[in-house]
Amino acid sequence: MSSANLSADNSNAFSIVIVNYKTPEITKICLDLLRQHLGDSVPIWVVDNYSADESTEYLKSLDWINLIERSITEPEAGHIAHGKALDLVLERVETDYLFLLHTDTFVFDKNVFPMMLNKCVNNKKVVAVGCVEQLNRGATRTLWRFSSRLFKHHFRRLKISIGLRSREPKPYREVYLKSFCTLWNCKLIKQHGLHFSMDDRVPGYTLQDRMTELGYAVEMLSPRKIFSYLDHIQSGTVAAAGGYESTHRRTKMYNNILKRLNKETGKA
Repeated sequence: MSSANLSADNSNAFSIVIVNYKTPEITKICLDLLRQHLGDSVPIWVVDNYSADESTEYLKSLDWINLIERSITEPEAGHIAHGKALDLVLERVETDYLFLLHTDTFVFDKNVFPMMLNKCVNNKKVVAVGCVEQLNRGATRTLWRFSSRLFKHHFRRLKISIGLRSREPKPYREVYLKSFCTLWNCKLIKQHGLHFSMDDRVPGYTLQDRMTELGYAVEMLSPRKIFSYLDHIQSGTVAAAGGYESTHRRTKMYNNILKRLNKETGKA
């Protein structure tokens, strides 16, 4: 399945879903890139989680997306609201596969779609394809991060085993696909009566557990692989919505990347 015949042969194979919440600048960049690469060949669903700001008005102006405006009657945790939004699209989508993207995911090479789709098409037991890391740290930083987390995990277990007070050991290895760019076989999900938001965990985590328990496989791409096709601002949606202080490192990262993207698209 080559990128050349993506529109001709596989436009009905998958849909894309994006959840928007008060991120007008990055939502526009994200959607502009998808429009540029895919045109009208792929159904694009956008759920607005009651932003009630300029991003909502922008989305209403687009006639080439499927917009769902979600009303929120009482406060919800961000990940819960996101999961419920994904489930609204899961109920409506008619394609076999569904790409989950974040508004802070910027696709620069459309070949990422057939590349990931191939993993499912070529192996019917693969239910999801994605990456367990949200950025490409490189070999040195990845090794250091893994080593430090491994040390902390076993050190805390040791303290608990000898009766000392300690925080609960955190898993030192990432095992869950991150939804900034993840492909799911929604046909299989529906066959088993499952969905993205199943409890208080991050959407997709329990779904991944349940599907693997049923004998399905999850294909994990390396950060080096997936980030050769796209950029992702770690926690960019939170930074864009004002969730961090202006001096927070992730806010600074968000502002720097947004400035670069605006320059590249000729908006600066």
